[in-house]
Amino acid sequence: MNTENKSFEKAHRWVRNSVTLKVVTITVMVILLLIPTEMVKSIISEREHLNNSATNEVGSKWAGSQQLNGPILTIPVVYEVISADQKSEVVKYWHILPEELKIEGTIQPEKLRRGIYEVVVYKSNLSFSGKFDLDKSIDQNGLKEIRYNQSFLTLGITDLRGIKNEIILNWNNEKLKVKPGSTLSDLIYSGVTCDLPSLTDNLRNKVAFDFSLNLQGSQSMTFIPLGNITEVSLTSNWPSPSFDGNFLPDAREVSTTGFTASWKILQINRNIPQSWVYGNQREKIDSAAFGVNLILPLDDYQKSMRSAKYAVLTIALTFLIFFLVEILNRRKIHPFQYTLVGLALILFYVLLISISEHTNFNTAYFISTFAIVTMVSLYSLSIFKMKKFTVILTTTLVAIYGFLFVTLQLEDYALLMGSIGLTIILGATMYFTRKINWYQLNFESQEQD
Repeated sequence: MNTENKSFEKAHRWVRNSVTLKVVTITVMVILLLIPTEMVKSIISEREHLNNSATNEVGSKWAGSQQLNGPILTIPVVYEVISADQKSEVVKYWHILPEELKIEGTIQPEKLRRGIYEVVVYKSNLSFSGKFDLDKSIDQNGLKEIRYNQSFLTLGITDLRGIKNEIILNWNNEKLKVKPGSTLSDLIYSGVTCDLPSLTDNLRNKVAFDFSLNLQGSQSMTFIPLGNITEVSLTSNWPSPSFDGNFLPDAREVSTTGFTASWKILQINRNIPQSWVYGNQREKIDSAAFGVNLILPLDDYQKSMRSAKYAVLTIALTFLIFFLVEILNRRKIHPFQYTLVGLALILFYVLLISISEHTNFNTAYFISTFAIVTMVSLYSLSIFKMKKFTVILTTTLVAIYGFLFVTLQLEDYALLMGSIGLTIILGATMYFTRKINWYQLNFESQEQD
């Protein structure tokens, strides 16, 4: 019986004083704390989804992102087809793109709120002008008739609800009204159409056109460079544009008061012919889009998600400080206390995302850092019983969150900053533990006060 008691006491003493077991326990706790960390990431993703839903809802009532495609001149042509000794006629469409296309416009963004979420919308005033060259060659094989008196012009507009004025086309000094809808559904799904007078008298001439368009939309405006030479000039008071698409501006100027940007795109810069009858060019046309995205200055959800990816590093380093205090101070810390500290560190990310939805990201980061560092430091003071260890822990936490903040600001250098930081941390850990004899190390059976 005494032997059994001694064996039990010996095992109990080993469990209480084994450094190896404590390391394994801490490792398991870090792994288990990854579960609530993933839950926090899920919350961030959910809030971002709600933000996107608010954006889509506002866009569905105001007008969505706008893409302007055209104008495209279309002329019906009749071909004679012979099959099985029978002749039949089939109507095709001859599409002609402008020789010159010039677009000038101003964009006036606004911020609308849906609950706690901000959505960027805009109003724009656009001026289109250019010329069509009707002296084009066409496939003569089986050609029977070209119906110049049934030609029409099509302008693609993604969301027709954004049109805020009647569109009057000035075609060869003749004013024409447009009608809603596109008859070229395989080429332009949504847009407006204008029936043209007979083109017979202008087959050897370049026909000039121009029209104005007041258009509203949300978040982005893009264009298709359909001219043999396409020139686009935009000005806006929005200070943080993102130029997207297949072509970047040839000239741009961005300041705190707004931006100006201009593009010049040639036919040889895009894989689209100037005229065609056969073949569907829609995919090539869509792939040539370019324009501007009116983004908000800060993507708080993206930064919060990136910061949450560093949660395991923050927890591991904090637990390392607690473990080294146990080693150096010979004062055992209960796994439950480790768990409370780990949950406090995870709470940082919940505070960050919730506060950033009501203020800017930097302010939210400072408030969250101050709250968590203060909480953990005060709690550690009662555990360590020595102020110098609490000061070390507080300094380490401030350094960790400061390092993380700098890394979030320098996204392009995140990998470099992270690798340098981890190298410094590992080197510091090796330095401070260089004199510890791990084989002979055991916790003393000293109870906490």
